[in-house]
Amino acid sequence: MKKILTTALSLLTALSLVGCSSTPADSGSDSSSDSGEKTAAGKIGIILVGDENEGYTAAHMTGISEAAKKLGIADDQIIWKYNVGETQDCKEAAVDLVDQGATLVISNSYGHQSYMEEAAAEYPDVTFISMTGDTAHNSGLKNFKNAFNQTYQSRYVSGVVAGMKLQELLDNGTVSKTATPDFYIGDDVKIGYVGAFPYAEVVSGYTAFFLGVQSIVPNVHMLVEYTNSWADLTKEGETAKSLISKGCVIISQHADTTGAPSAIEAANKGGKPVYSVGYNVSMLEVAPTAALTSASNDWSVYYSYAFKQFLDGKAQDIVTDWSEGYDTGAVCITDLGASCAKGTAEKVAEVEKAIKEGTLNVFDCSKFTTGGKTMTDDTTIDLSFDPSKPEIISPVKNGVFYESDTKNGMRSAPYFSIRIDGIEEAGA
Repeated sequence: MKKILTTALSLLTALSLVGCSSTPADSGSDSSSDSGEKTAAGKIGIILVGDENEGYTAAHMTGISEAAKKLGIADDQIIWKYNVGETQDCKEAAVDLVDQGATLVISNSYGHQSYMEEAAAEYPDVTFISMTGDTAHNSGLKNFKNAFNQTYQSRYVSGVVAGMKLQELLDNGTVSKTATPDFYIGDDVKIGYVGAFPYAEVVSGYTAFFLGVQSIVPNVHMLVEYTNSWADLTKEGETAKSLISKGCVIISQHADTTGAPSAIEAANKGGKPVYSVGYNVSMLEVAPTAALTSASNDWSVYYSYAFKQFLDGKAQDIVTDWSEGYDTGAVCITDLGASCAKGTAEKVAEVEKAIKEGTLNVFDCSKFTTGGKTMTDDTTIDLSFDPSKPEIISPVKNGVFYESDTKNGMRSAPYFSIRIDGIEEAGA
């Protein structure tokens, strides 16, 4: 769910976009490289909310280019449209792409979704994919699709990285109730989170991050403050400063700029032991001391699958809701920073392995409570946007909340909007 870019960040073009070092597993696509160029009936149209100067869109651009190269898709078979707002401009861009011969049209922003769905209804022979969306499930349109990575998994792992650093700070006495009393609320150490909006995507992510930290340091309390924008350099920096002033030791983010890491780096250099966990891209360029890692995505995994279907003339057979995580290499964390605690790389490898094998579930209900109570298998939530047409699901099975559980008919987009104990939202 990304909003229109509010500020250009040319620095991001120099940053590393993906931190996955292992080869992604097969997720339904042909993983072999092809030296020759391939063509299919029609072209691929790409609608982007930003451009290479914004981390989220830059990551999509990288994923698209890598998938096209792997599958031998010629450059002139892809038509790009940049900085397309979440307005009627998206519908017009989609129609123009169809007029130019696109038979597969993909957008990368949640706010594009309604316009993409309108276009899908008007052009039944063209396949439309709204990345991060959540309405294809009930649209009744065979040619309208949604996809979303299981980013909550990499959020959890980035939380483990943060937890390792926090434990180091506690062990060496840098953080203690005596040395840094403002870092505590009761017996809990304060950590922070710069959120964009109070949507399920953000709530799912910050909860996973919190649980990752808590798996290492149980006594933590997290403050969440919202910018009400997906990408606002100034607001993100000011929000990070606010969290620092309230005594947060480590601050993560669901926001697309370098504003928060830059503010945290400045505070760190000023002598305050605060650290950053970013999103989308490595933040080491702007926060070489404060940045620990970033939760990230390898979008080439999905694009490889979708493009292979397109080349095979089966674009309309692309699954309606696609969601993958560590098991296919769709999510990852970026390179660890120099300030990470000793043993972090080994712990990350251990946790990632457990997630891949299914022995560690991020939303294990035994690990958290909501209102003092543990969620049980009879828990239900309503996914509908219209109260008159409820869509009740039971996401908890055998004590685990299964997020983005497409294998059991759920939607790809996150729906964990539960507020758990230990996390405090500003204004809540």
